[in-house]
Order: sequence, then structure tokens, then C-alpha cells
Amino acid sequence: MFDIFGSHGSCPGARRDFLKAGALGLTGLTLTDLLRARAVLGSTAKAPEKTVIWLFLSGGPTHFETFDPKPDNPLPYRSTVGTLRTNLPGTHIGGLFPRLAKLADKYSIIRSFAHTAADHAAATHWLATGHDHPPAGNGAVPISPSLGSVLSKYRGANHSVTGMPAYVGLDHLYAEGPAWLGAAHAPFDARGNAQANMTPRIALDRVHDRQTLRQTLDRLERRMDQSGMMSAMDEFEGRAVELIRGSARHAFDLSREDPRLRERYGQGGKGLGENLLLARRLAEAGTGLVTVWYGGWDSHGTNPSVNHGTIEQEMRKLAPEFDHAVSVFIEDLYDRGLDEQVLLAIVGEFGRSPHINKDGGREHWPQLGNQVLVGGGLKMGQIIGESAAIGDVPKSRPVSPNDLLATLFQFLGIPLDLQYASPGGRPTRMLETGTPVAELFS
Repeated sequence: MFDIFGSHGSCPGARRDFLKAGALGLTGLTLTDLLRARAVLGSTAKAPEKTVIWLFLSGGPTHFETFDPKPDNPLPYRSTVGTLRTNLPGTHIGGLFPRLAKLADKYSIIRSFAHTAADHAAATHWLATGHDHPPAGNGAVPISPSLGSVLSKYRGANHSVTGMPAYVGLDHLYAEGPAWLGAAHAPFDARGNAQANMTPRIALDRVHDRQTLRQTLDRLERRMDQSGMMSAMDEFEGRAVELIRGSARHAFDLSREDPRLRERYGQGGKGLGENLLLARRLAEAGTGLVTVWYGGWDSHGTNPSVNHGTIEQEMRKLAPEFDHAVSVFIEDLYDRGLDEQVLLAIVGEFGRSPHINKDGGREHWPQLGNQVLVGGGLKMGQIIGESAAIGDVPKSRPVSPNDLLATLFQFLGIPLDLQYASPGGRPTRMLETGTPVAELFS
């Protein structure tokens, strides 16, 4: 049962119970408290103009079987699942993406992404923050703010009018937090995760209980109006209430979508389509960065203990839902005219090895990988960089994690030399190195 009134719901005039609604009844810290704390920290939001949806392909997706299939090579230096011609002359992608092959003019592929971190956590930290942190591979906590937290600090953690959070996480991703920027700039947690990160949270399973959500919030509005409580609240309490009455309530409510569009996005085994639809709604409502997870790409080969098969078998599990959901999202983005405002970044921590091991899998390979960008008013239909003949290293135009982040900084309007004071009081650049990929902005 979705309940935001607490144990004293029968007393609509009780201020202490009503303020629990500011946290949607799901966290010990009220949203009012959070908004007040953020204002004290100087986070005054302006209407965001651009949004990044960060689709993280956790595990390290193979570049051979996805976006750099090397069709003229012998095995193992080409895709094990075949290749498809795209609607761009001379361009091929993996053989399990028939819908994406027809939309290649609407995305650009970076085929020369490279770095040196072969561990999942260390590579993820670098990708999310622009800081190489090898101890992450041994369980160390993140030490640098992620892109979303930097954006939250720069724009303001909440929209000044609607209260929409600047940064929303739809699933738990390592290093997607604020580090020393402070908990006020952690992602608004839409996962229902019980970790105490001092942010309000709306569990997706509860958001999916649409009828109960609507009934509860409608009851809240009636009680507020009858008691006249709105007139007695200060600015921050009002903003907290508006967050759950207005844009956030509507943005998180997928029942407001045309059922035919929801069916078109599809559910899928991992819910990628529904999460991308929700991300699109959040982007329309003013959220600046939304993280979406689609994992399972760590294809080392046959391992019955974890139900893993060969690289070909794993691709056949992952590709259909990915091809369908991402293609529908791209079509929807362009149909709505959001392709200038919203940039979908399809990213993974690294690629996979040019050799195939004895178990039919490919190993971690930070020396080369692919990243894909969709929309954002950038120049689409490009192949940026080229891989060497056997797909092991960049042949031209290497792009680092910092270059990718610099590209997103520029798109979002974040100064590349942005600095904030560290806990020790030292001015610290949010991105120490990195050059935006100029081809995307030409």
C-alpha cells in the first residue's frame, strides 16, 4: 500500500504528519528538509535546457558483436552473430540489431573509445567521474563526483518552479554519487533502494501502483485545500508539496502515457523499454540527467554456475530487448521533436578482447570499445574514430572517458573549467582533462 500520511492519517490537520508527505513517506528526511538544506548550500535552480539520459550497459559490451562488427575479417576478429548493413552507406552494425540498422542516421558511433582500466568498478568510476581510481577495483568507495552530481550542483538540485530533481537514478550504478559535493547532490533515487543517502525516493514498484498513487495524492490535495494548510507553509514546504502535487507526480506516472505507446515500448525481461519511457518523461519535465541500467554484458563464456553461455548465446539473450527498446525510444524522441533537447548516451565501461577464449567468450578489453550518442541536436549519422584491423586498439581519433565527459559537459552547458572547493577548501576542477568531440558539434 502506498501511504504518505503515516500512522496518523485520520488527522488531516496535523502538521507533523502532513510534512511526512514531503518525503513521500519513504525516507526519514523530509523533502522539505532536503530543499531547505539545498537552498542553504546555494543551489538555486534555473530551468534546464538540455537532458542527458545515461544508458549504462553494465559489464563491458563487446564492440565486435554490437557496433564495430568487422564483416570482412575472419573469426575471431569479427562478429560471431553476423552483421547488418545500416541505412548509412558502407556502415555495418551487429547482426542482431535489425531495427537499429534502419536508424543509423539518427545516432553517431564512437569506435575509438579507449583507456587503461580493465576492472569493472575502476572503469565505471573513470567513465562516470573523469577520474581514474584503481582502488575501486578492490572495493574502495568513489572519490569524485559523477556527472549527474556536478550537474545538480551547477544547475541546482531542484527546478526552482516545479521542484523536479536535476538528477534521477532509475537503478543503482557504482560511482553515480556526489562524493565530497555532499548528499544534497546525490541522485533522486527512483529505485526504492534502502541505502540512507539522504534523498527522497520513489520506489519503481510503488510508482507502478498507479491507481493507489493517484488516489493517495488526490486525497492529499483535498485535505490540504480543506484545512488551508498551504497558506501556512513557508517557501520550502510549499516547494516540497508542489513536487509531489505537480511535475514529479505526473512525470513518474506512466499511466498517463497512451497505452498504445507503452505497449510499443514493451516490457521486456529487464524492463528497459519502460525505463527509457520513464526517462523520456523525466526529461520532458525538466530533469537534467537520468541514469538507466541494462546489464549482463560481461561475456567471458560458458559458465553454468551463473547461467552464462558463449558470447553468441549471451548476445542472443541481450540484443532483442535492447534493439527494440532503444529503437522505439529513438523514434519517439524524434517524433516528439525532443532530439534537440535530449541526448541519449549509450555507454559501457570497456569493450571485449579480439580473441575468443576456450569457453567461447571474450575478455575485458579497455584498449578499445564503442560508445553511441543519439540526438541532442548534435551531428548524427557519423562514425567517429576507427579501430585497427583486428579490433584491438584505435587506429585513429582515440577518445578517452574524459573526452566523452567533456562532450557531455559542453552539451549540458557546464563550463569545462568548472571548479568547486573540496572539503579541504582547495579549488578543484570537476573535469581535470578532456576535450569535447568536435565532430559532434560541427
